[in-house]
Amino acid sequence: MWYIWLIAAGIFFIVEIATTGFLIFWLGIGALFAMCASFITDVLFIQTLVFVITSILFIFLTKPLLSKYVDKDKAVPTNAYSVLGKKGIVTVPINSLDGTGQVKVDGEIWSAKSSNNVDIPINTEVEILKIDGVKLVVTPKIKEEV
Repeated sequence: MWYIWLIAAGIFFIVEIATTGFLIFWLGIGALFAMCASFITDVLFIQTLVFVITSILFIFLTKPLLSKYVDKDKAVPTNAYSVLGKKGIVTVPINSLDGTGQVKVDGEIWSAKSSNNVDIPINTEVEILKIDGVKLVVTPKIKEEV
């Protein structure tokens, strides 16, 4: 009977490789424990009980440990939101009246408008505060004097 548990463990491990939940892995470990139990006893009920108990224990005992090291709430800014907080250079003057202007950030040109309704001339360094629709909302960077 041990070879059936070994095949089951192999199937569980192959399915775990195809998925990302890290749940089926523990069923494979439970199947290996059941395989070890099959060397001790031929009673299928005991082997199945060992499989179920060890699988459940591993799932519940390792979940807190796994969640400690895997931070799912940590969002990585992507696409447009990756520019928030960065510095840019004004390439087309930002007009406070009609909200036109452009800023170059990380080699890309973005439409921009001023956060405090002031005109911002070309080559001014600005900081990106937020995104409003398809435009960056920027403010001139204050130069610190030494």
